[in-house]
Formats: sequence, C-alpha cells, structure tokens
Amino acid sequence: MKRFGIRVTLPAGDPMGAAHLLGEGWEYFRWYDTAAARDEALADMARHLSYYRPADRASQVLEKLDR
Repeated sequence: MKRFGIRVTLPAGDPMGAAHLLGEGWEYFRWYDTAAARDEALADMARHLSYYRPADRASQVLEKLDR
C-alpha cells in the first residue's frame, strides 16, 4: 500500500464548488511509494502552469498526507 499522498481540494468559496459543478465536498487523492516522490509531485503540482495567463492561478489546496 502506498503511504504518502497528496489531497487536493478547492478553497472555501471557490465558484467551482457550486453544486452544479464539482460540489462543495470535492476532493481527490494521489498516492506515492515514497515521501520523496510525493514531495516532487507536490512541487510540480504547485508550480505555475505555462498555459495559464501570468495573473491566473490554479484554484486548488494541496495537502501532504501520511498513512
């Protein structure tokens, strides 16, 4: 079983949390074998995406998890 994870949720009040879109309780998880792999993926997920406009930011909350 993979022990190290990342939980992704939406910030409070985010428009994508509307019931007709993702919903208030939306979340997803990604699991990794090592803390190093998880930390590398987390850094990659947190970086600014090149196809976004310079002032835009991804609307997500990233949280490290350990089982």
